[in-house]
Amino acid sequence: MRRGFKAEAERLADRTRSDMGLTPTTPVDVRVLAHHLNIEVVPADQLIDIRKLQELIAEQDGAFSAASFHLPDDRVVIVCNPLNDPARTNSDIAHEIAHILLRHDVRELQTIGGNVFFTCDPDQEEEANWLAGCLLLPRQILLREAFANASADHIAAKYQVSAQMARFRLNTSCVNLQVRRAQQSRSRRPRA
Repeated sequence: MRRGFKAEAERLADRTRSDMGLTPTTPVDVRVLAHHLNIEVVPADQLIDIRKLQELIAEQDGAFSAASFHLPDDRVVIVCNPLNDPARTNSDIAHEIAHILLRHDVRELQTIGGNVFFTCDPDQEEEANWLAGCLLLPRQILLREAFANASADHIAAKYQVSAQMARFRLNTSCVNLQVRRAQQSRSRRPRA
């Protein structure tokens, strides 16, 4: 990631959440966030037969999670996979919202072996992952939960995100390290 991006993303997430009237420790509903940003969220089974999605998942699990589309009538739509569990879907929608907030270039279509694929810029994907995490689990939430000794699974359930997202944020934001150091410092202080 480019230098300074992580701090920039934390600030962007804080501003976005603040614009919605959320405090730094209030959970965000990604569908409300999307609505606030004038983004439509549409489950893919409203566009195609759910059996086609089931076939795709059977063929290659994880092949489709979510995608964003900028339509000619100036609408922005995120299409998500209704077969994924709700926590995963929240992370997927937040990831697509992050691409939109960061004004990432629309991915290009490529045909490989007769199949059409979206190409992904690895740097943009990493940035979208980071910002999505900041939107869903801001540092203030992570710090509060980590100081309360909450596990990643507990945080995931409480904030309706995947356990993978909770672990990612706890570890890569250095919150776990910060809390451990604070607790070690407290334990070394002489008692009065």
